[in-house]
Parts: sequence; C-alpha cells; structure tokens
Amino acid sequence: MPATNERKKVIVVGAGPAGLSAANLLADAGHQVTVLEANGNRTGGRVKTFRGVFTDPALYAEAGAMRLSSVHPMALALADKLGVRRRPFYSSDVLANTRTPPTPPVYYRARTGEEWSNGPKQQYVPPPAAGRGLIRVNGITVTRGEYAANPGLVHAGFGCDLATPSNALLDTALHKAEVLQSKSIERQVEGWAELLATYENDSLRGYLMDQGWPKERIEAVGTLENVTARLRHSVIFPLIDHTLIPADATYWELAGGMASLTDAMAARLGPAILLGKRMTQLEQTEHGVRIWTTGETGDEGSDGQPTGPAESFDADYAVVAIPLTAARFCTFDPPLSYDKRRAIIELHHDAATKVLLEFKSRFWEVGPAGFRGGRCVTDAPNRCLYFPSHVEDSGGGVVLAAYTFADDAMRWDSLTDGERVHFALAGMRELFGERVDSEFAGVGITQSWVRARYALGEAAMPTPGQLHDHHIATRSVEGRVHFAGDHTSLNTAWIEGALESGVRAAVEVHRR
Repeated sequence: MPATNERKKVIVVGAGPAGLSAANLLADAGHQVTVLEANGNRTGGRVKTFRGVFTDPALYAEAGAMRLSSVHPMALALADKLGVRRRPFYSSDVLANTRTPPTPPVYYRARTGEEWSNGPKQQYVPPPAAGRGLIRVNGITVTRGEYAANPGLVHAGFGCDLATPSNALLDTALHKAEVLQSKSIERQVEGWAELLATYENDSLRGYLMDQGWPKERIEAVGTLENVTARLRHSVIFPLIDHTLIPADATYWELAGGMASLTDAMAARLGPAILLGKRMTQLEQTEHGVRIWTTGETGDEGSDGQPTGPAESFDADYAVVAIPLTAARFCTFDPPLSYDKRRAIIELHHDAATKVLLEFKSRFWEVGPAGFRGGRCVTDAPNRCLYFPSHVEDSGGGVVLAAYTFADDAMRWDSLTDGERVHFALAGMRELFGERVDSEFAGVGITQSWVRARYALGEAAMPTPGQLHDHHIATRSVEGRVHFAGDHTSLNTAWIEGALESGVRAAVEVHRR
C-alpha cells in the first residue's frame, strides 16, 4: 500500500498470520498500529512450532500448520522476502539418501495473464516417490508402492472391487477443471458461482453418493485418504482444494519450523505487539473504538486465570483477526449485526489433534525398506502419520504419530496426555514392530486445537449450507471494525488464506 499522510491509529486483535500481515502493511503505510495478543509467550496463532521440549535441542515439530503449497505464492514470496529459508516438504516419501534439490524462485501467473516472479523462472522437478510408506488397514500391511501396483488387494478388505488408487479416485471425483478452462476471468467467476450454487448444500458423503459411489468405495477412499471424519462437512472446500491445487503441486516447509515465518513478521513490529492481552470487550462509537483486555500468562494450554487488572486501548479503527470461536466469548457494544452474530454462533470449526513422538534415531530411514518424509495411513486410532522431510544436526527425529480431525480428534481429546502417547506408540508398533519402544526417547507432545483456549477449534470447516449463509458476514465491516482470518477467505485452513484476509483488511482500513 502507498504511504499515507493521514495517519490512523489502529488496533489489531490477534497475532496470527492474518493479524500480523494486516499490522505490517498498516505500519509500513505510516499508520500507528498496536497488536493485542492473548497468548502470553508467543505469536503465530495456529502456526505453532514446538521448540525446546525434546531431549535433543536440535529437534522441533509442528503443532499446527506444517506446509505451504506451490499454488500459494503469497506465503512463499513472503517467506523469501523475510529471509526465512524454505525447503521441500515431502508429502510422498522419498529415498532416505535423497539430496535436497535447489529451492526455485516463486512464480505466479494471475488469471488476468500478468506474471510475477522473485527470481529467474525455473522448473522445479521434485524427487521421485519411493513408495515405501506403509498402509495398514483391515489387518493387512502393504507399502505404498505395493498398493499402487495392486490397489484391489487393499480395496477388497472394504468389499470394494476397484483397481484405481484412492487418491486418483478422489481427485477425479472432486476435480472440476471446466470452471478454470475459460481464458476469461469473468467466465471463470461465473463457473465458480454455478459450481457453488449446485453443490453448496451437499456434504462430501452426499456429493460422492450423487457421483455414483457405493458405500464400500466411500469407506475405502475415506479411510485411505483420511477424510472419513469429514464426510459430513460441506463438499465445497474439498472441491476448491482439488480444483485449484493440482495433483502435481509441490509443498514447502520452513527451516526452524513454520513459526519462523510468523516470528519474522512479529519481529518487524517489535514493541507494537503486546502479549498476554486477551480481548474481552469491544466498544465503538462514530468517533473511535475502545478495546478492553484481561491479562494472561502462558499460552492457550494454561488454566486461564487472569493475571492482571482489566486494561483499555483506544484507536480510530480495529482489525479483529481472531477465530470466530474466540469472538463468541467477547462482548461487542453496540452489538454486531445480526448476520455477523449468526456467523459467530453457527459457523462450524473443526477439531484437529496431533500426537508427536521423539525417537532417538530415524529407524524408518534405515535399510532396504528405508524412506524419508511422506506419510503412513492406518485404520488404527492414529489414522495418519507424517515423517520428517528434513532433520539437521540431529540423529533423531520427531514423528507426527497421530493426526486426526473431527470425531476422530474428539476421541483423542478425551484421553489424558499420557494415554495419547501410549496409544500413539501402540499404533506405530503395529506398523514398525517392537523397535519403536527401544527407539522412543520418552517424550511425547500433544496438541488439541479444540482444547486450545485462544483458538477453540481448528480451521472453519462449514457444514452444508453454511458457506452461503455465513461467508459474506464473516468478512463484513462493522462500523469502525474490520475482520480478518482464514475463515474469511475461501482458502480456509491455509496460511495463504490468512495472509489474503490480512491484506484485504489492511487495504480496507487504509482507504477509509
């Protein structure tokens, strides 16, 4: 944004990617910005990297967002601009001795035909998949390579007679290439409008059934692609992801953890960020806004006892960049519009839970069956396991030993932390045998986003009909208050969507 001579005083509530991007843009344009963050010891929101909690201090792991997509140029270019090193995130496992290929510049071609790059355009060729990650369902264990060669063997356990791998089946069912085929941006918008109008009220399960999928195919693909728990959610966001993110998209992680990005964004703002300030009330008049906070220490896992007196902060405008689930427990005076209140009350935010286990050595990389990165899938409670794509300065590694959503996650949430570690190890033992016990370093860390007091859930995952009912209201301006967050974007659950929303909100305030 261009610098302004009309300096505004702006409060940004929330120091996740959305709030930090809005705050940085407004500050760069010359406005006076204060960021209020409820967490007492960190910024980043649902971008959270566990550091300093493992026996090996060189290790870290992601509690929240863990990758950036090659079709999300804003996040990639921002990392490059801030000097945060990125490297490949291997969604599919590769050979253990694979050399890390050079990181290409970011290239983006807008739908209007304009092109942008932050370096010479290069074609990035990812290393080939090794196919050694494991699939264990219905009592049988195969490698991904064995499954690709003979999908019917695995599908038979579900009573399903299909010779096509599950990822290809799901991508074919959800990929709507026709909405992108027109060179006219106007026609593309019309195509998306038609698609949304047609499928808005469908759940993923209902949509697949309408495509002629029998129950057995839904169960097989749901299990193998870890979408069983989200079958009752709206089909719209799976349609968006599968249509806009091609099957050959590549993914990237950040050296030092994904929080390196939000840490760098926060560093640019310095003392403008006030930690441990949880918004409880927002008042506004025709002349300005006043935000009341309570003091907090620690992070979202603390017991929630206030640590200081209520404080108030005044400004000309505010950007509220916290989840709607958190805004539910704030008072707005005067009340927000009816549509905004309904969105805050009703919009579904999913559960997501991770269990991370530290191992003394990366035993999964050793021997003729060794692999690096990628994931294993099981019908055990663990559901999906991810292995580190890169580990520097350590012989060990941290495995995301259980990654679950929705009802699957809620069941893990009911367990104690110790029980989560116990059952995550049990699931790994089914895949790799008794060696997991001798290799376990004794440290298991868990993250439940439903039980996180400042997030109160993972990303917004609308149920059928909710996008139509609530999406416009999530981003509508209320007097002097603007709203940001990935829930206000159609790139929900991605850092890219959060950044997009922060840019939009900053521009809105700047232009007033």
